[in-house]
Amino acid sequence: MKKKLADAAFIYVIVGLTAGVFYRELTKFQGFSGRTALGLVHPHLLLLGAGMMLLLLALDAPLALGEKSRSMGRSLAFYHWGLGATAALQLVRGICQVLELPLSRALDASISGVAGIGHILLAVGLCRLLLLIRRRAASKMME
Repeated sequence: MKKKLADAAFIYVIVGLTAGVFYRELTKFQGFSGRTALGLVHPHLLLLGAGMMLLLLALDAPLALGEKSRSMGRSLAFYHWGLGATAALQLVRGICQVLELPLSRALDASISGVAGIGHILLAVGLCRLLLLIRRRAASKMME
């Protein structure tokens, strides 16, 4: 589990930094100076992605989070899918904003809907991870 968490953190850092460079270069190339959802992809991936994986990696040793636990894998799957969907739809929305593309009401609602599903998956994964941490911490206190 430790290697998977470290690998995930590394991937989130690479993708997050790439998103930051993409945001900077696209807005500069387009002469865009306003606020956009594109600017949120970079911090979401770095903080919610890499930051959370590093936090879980630090907690894995004292709490044995990944030891004999399918719950950890399932929780991480919800978390990764949720963060991936959220970041992808922020990217789509942000590109549309920077390029000033007109969106139909249906497409605008679809982007918001899928982003909402991503947030729900992210919240489910986070709650499951926090419950796992709570359960493992309580069992360690009993030892």
